[in-house]
Amino acid sequence: MKRVQKIVLKFFKWLLIIIIILNVLILISGKTYLYKGFANTYLKGRVTADIDEYKIFDNRIVKAGKTEAWALGKDYNTVKIPSQYTGDIERVKTIAYLVIKDDSIRHEEYWSGYSDTSHTSSFSMAKTFISILVGIAIEEGKIKSLDQPVSDFLPEFKEGSRSKVTLRHLVTMSSAINFDESYINPIGFAAEAYYGSDLRKLIFKYDVEGDPGKKFEYLSGNSQLLGFILSKATGKSVSEYAAEKLWKPIHAAYDAYWSLDHKDGDEKAYCCFNSNVRDFARIGKLYLDSGRWDTTQVVPVKYVLESINPAPTIDDGSPNQRYGYAWWIIPAYKGHKIFYARGILGQYIIDIPDLKMIVVRLGRKRELTSVNGHPSDLYWYIDAALEMCEKK
Repeated sequence: MKRVQKIVLKFFKWLLIIIIILNVLILISGKTYLYKGFANTYLKGRVTADIDEYKIFDNRIVKAGKTEAWALGKDYNTVKIPSQYTGDIERVKTIAYLVIKDDSIRHEEYWSGYSDTSHTSSFSMAKTFISILVGIAIEEGKIKSLDQPVSDFLPEFKEGSRSKVTLRHLVTMSSAINFDESYINPIGFAAEAYYGSDLRKLIFKYDVEGDPGKKFEYLSGNSQLLGFILSKATGKSVSEYAAEKLWKPIHAAYDAYWSLDHKDGDEKAYCCFNSNVRDFARIGKLYLDSGRWDTTQVVPVKYVLESINPAPTIDDGSPNQRYGYAWWIIPAYKGHKIFYARGILGQYIIDIPDLKMIVVRLGRKRELTSVNGHPSDLYWYIDAALEMCEKK
């Protein structure tokens, strides 16, 4: 018995020493964001972020204005999700699934206590929203063009290889900046950007390695730089500009919340726009109608059309066919061209233009496998919607 007690005491002694050493290393390195990260992932039984985490961050309100409710189709919720998809859709912890056709809601379904008014994180769908705001700022003359150098807005980019980077390189994910995009590395760029408190200090640590404009490489830092540029170009916070030029014009029903790196700080432009499923769908409608809402041209038609066509970059050794200006593209699927916005946990705004269809899915997980460079679960939501509308 005494021997067991000694072993236990020895174990806890070494555990305490390890904890002390780790804390010293964290404090010396300045990576104190790790405390927040560990507290909100591993200590909660997770290894990554969660859809409700806007509550642990400071946020800036993206104000809504006068709303315009979605119409309900005559066949609203009369057809269920086909049974061959329901098991998988529930397995990946879907919380909301919405199908809109011809500007009317045909089907909506919610799980785990969520509803049409529940705010959850967009994650990387925010990159698409940032791209939209860039297009609006160009039309307003706040930004000259996508070919304008980043250095015109950010002095940190005036010297060396950084001076070659343009806004086009950022929005098409071809900047050649050496950000890393690991979502499980606790000391990597993504973790520090998400849980840290100084995005500007973090971003400007990275440099260009290679020729901008050549290779497609999906990196969140590119969209964050666009957020800084928007703020400088417009003289407003990203949230203020989004409210005035996007959220109010599309008649969003509810205020949204954009998470910040610290109180009164910068928006996490690459992620963390928090809203509900019906208001997310308005972004889909805006682009389904070529940037127009009612009689107002919110986003220039030319910019919209360029956004949803592949940028001329190289993707894994071949010509890019799946990414435009922060919109993902499926050039041909079952006779349809499809484009969509996506977030890391399976947040999707999917547009099928020839059917005038919008599909929005929100949830806590997505499949890690892919088909032609797109998450395999994406096709469940598309296929289910196509089959449901065929039955109606």
